[in-house]
Amino acid sequence: MSKFKDYISETTDELVHKVTWPTWRELQSSAIVVMVASVIIALVVWLMDISFNTLMQFIYHTFQ
Repeated sequence: MSKFKDYISETTDELVHKVTWPTWRELQSSAIVVMVASVIIALVVWLMDISFNTLMQFIYHTFQ
């Protein structure tokens, strides 16, 4: 039980005193970057899907 108490004590100490938490402004900035990157990646995947679908339809219609 002593090890568990030490673990909890060390964990609390680390989270309170050793971790550098981002400011609200940094958090908002990071969230915006993640959202923009997600939209860009989604658009790239969507364009690849459309392109592949078009290519496969062309191939299927050519060989039928």
